[in-house]
Amino acid sequence: MSSQPASPSPWQPTSRTAILAVGLAILVALLVWPSFVGRLQYARTRAELAAIRDAAGQAELASVGKLFTTLVRVVGPAVVQVEATRQIRTLADEINALRGVESSSATDETLASGVIVDPSGVIVTNYHVVAQADEIRVNLADGRELAAELVGSDAASDLAVLRIDADNLVAAEWGDSSSLEVGEMVWAIGNPFGLDRTVTYGIVSGTGRRGVLDNPFQEFLQTDASVNPGNSGGPLVDVHGSIVGITTAIVGRDFRGIGFAIPSATARKVCEEILASGHVERGYIGIALRGLPQGLDIPAGAVVLKVEPGSPAARSGLAEGDIVVGFDGRLIAEPAVLVLLLTRAPVDTVVQLDVIRDGRPLTIPIRIGRRPIDS
Repeated sequence: MSSQPASPSPWQPTSRTAILAVGLAILVALLVWPSFVGRLQYARTRAELAAIRDAAGQAELASVGKLFTTLVRVVGPAVVQVEATRQIRTLADEINALRGVESSSATDETLASGVIVDPSGVIVTNYHVVAQADEIRVNLADGRELAAELVGSDAASDLAVLRIDADNLVAAEWGDSSSLEVGEMVWAIGNPFGLDRTVTYGIVSGTGRRGVLDNPFQEFLQTDASVNPGNSGGPLVDVHGSIVGITTAIVGRDFRGIGFAIPSATARKVCEEILASGHVERGYIGIALRGLPQGLDIPAGAVVLKVEPGSPAARSGLAEGDIVVGFDGRLIAEPAVLVLLLTRAPVDTVVQLDVIRDGRPLTIPIRIGRRPIDS
């Protein structure tokens, strides 16, 4: 009986293949599953983070919106509209007045802004708003219209102080302009074009701006908050609702993103001096200045162009052509710096001016005089 080789069992190869396939699948699953699970977890984490960010963003936006509305509620009632009326008198009116004949003179009216700084009725506005006004009236946020008294004004700082007789007044608080930094948020509130208590928003674009607006006596804050005709005299406030400036001017006839405000440190001091004495006292030595000519081997300073006879500078020996390079140890970078330091120096104090005369350094002590009020 012949024997034949045994035929391979028909199930054996299929079984091995299945086992290998299952093993391979398990291996692939073991390798791929953690990555798959990780991706799911990552996607879920990203979704959660996005949700958290969205919630935080919404909360932040809500907080910012709340800040805006709160500022308006807090400061808005202290902002007033100032109406200054002037009689326009012609030569014919003057002749008629001499003859005892009444004339129907035309009038000019200025609409601007102001801010109540004391609940007793003290209001700060710009000098140019009320200059030479025959009548000043104030419109309050609650609708009351009242006559205002001009307590005093200061053309050099472009500030004026008014007083009204009224009860239940809301006053804004003074802030600290000296602590402001470029980039901080500020709000301008006023009455541009007669639109009551308009609020605009921006940032502090610059501080300590000198030599602008043809005013040598002070520095200004610069802001990009929209400021237009009628904003003059209104407050510039910070995030706390405190006055950090009094809006005073823009560059050009139309708003270009460059507005200026008188710092609250200056405005508050001027207001207090006017309330105390009716005017502002400034230091004075009686000199005219100009910048350094080109070609001098001196990095900074101010050239004395003129010395008034009999002035504190003349009595101290300061001479035309002297180059002032220091004021009580502080470097004089330009004439505007020296003017500011002199006007802010207390009257009757002695300051030391570092001077270069004919190439030689000198120190000249000068007693600060009182600047005439009309100069």
